[in-house]
Amino acid sequence: MSETKHDGAVAVGAVPAPSADTGLSSAELAAKYGLAVSGARPGLGAYVRQLWARRHFISAFARAKVSSQYTQARLGQLWQVMTPLLNAAVYYLIFGLLLHTDKGVDNFIAFLVTGVFIFTFTQTSVMSGVKAVSGNLGLIRALHFPRASMPIAFTLMQLQQLLMSMLVLFSIVLMTGEVPTWSWLLTIPALLLQSVFNAGLALVMARLGSKMTDLAQLMPFILRTWMYMSGVMYSISHFAAGAPYVVKLLLDVNPAAVYIDLMRFALISSFTAAQLPPHVWALALGWALVAGVGGFVYFWKAEEQYGRG
Repeated sequence: MSETKHDGAVAVGAVPAPSADTGLSSAELAAKYGLAVSGARPGLGAYVRQLWARRHFISAFARAKVSSQYTQARLGQLWQVMTPLLNAAVYYLIFGLLLHTDKGVDNFIAFLVTGVFIFTFTQTSVMSGVKAVSGNLGLIRALHFPRASMPIAFTLMQLQQLLMSMLVLFSIVLMTGEVPTWSWLLTIPALLLQSVFNAGLALVMARLGSKMTDLAQLMPFILRTWMYMSGVMYSISHFAAGAPYVVKLLLDVNPAAVYIDLMRFALISSFTAAQLPPHVWALALGWALVAGVGGFVYFWKAEEQYGRG
């Protein structure tokens, strides 16, 4: 309020009228002017549509990661194939020649290599998922996009690497005396279901890894234990024949073992349906849906938290 003197008189300035926004809360002001919280989590349906709109970004990001992964190595992309092959060679030396876990397996080399390649796909997808958010904070903070793009892109990257390695796997299987049959086509639905399962696991691990910085150090021990329980180096049906029913049931429904068994059934003629757990395709589909849908929803619920703090 101002005061001005004119010949001893005092003039009082006019009091401004109250604003139309006076007394409104922050939420009411936002609703009035159509404002929204920056980075707010969209609805699940809208989130899926946003993710689909970024499909080209996801694909390009995965290809770029594949191309740049081994740029510092002399052999470059060959390591995509050599790593699981060297692992298979080590496991064959230890488990096949020294521990004789090849009992009950007719074509142990094809059996072992198939198990190593398929489990490696899940293993690398999980490890990539752990760092999908925490290892890309610069990109996440700089650009606005559905954060689920990152773990899905890393899973796609691992799938691309596996597809390149499958040529080597097929060659090894052929060299062990196997002949291509129509059952080889079963590798396609088996890999699709495993990819959905891996993507779901990667989404779960991405959310956990964004808050638990030590998870990346712990996961190799967990994954190694999982591998030993998944029949990668031995026949579950042979070694668990006399085990208690509960133990055998847990080994049979193990998702990693399910996808490995499906691939062995498709490629190896001596691996018959009798060695598969009951309702194996239903198990494979069920694990894919549980992990894929559950992992996606679990990740989406924390969408607002990624890249903050």
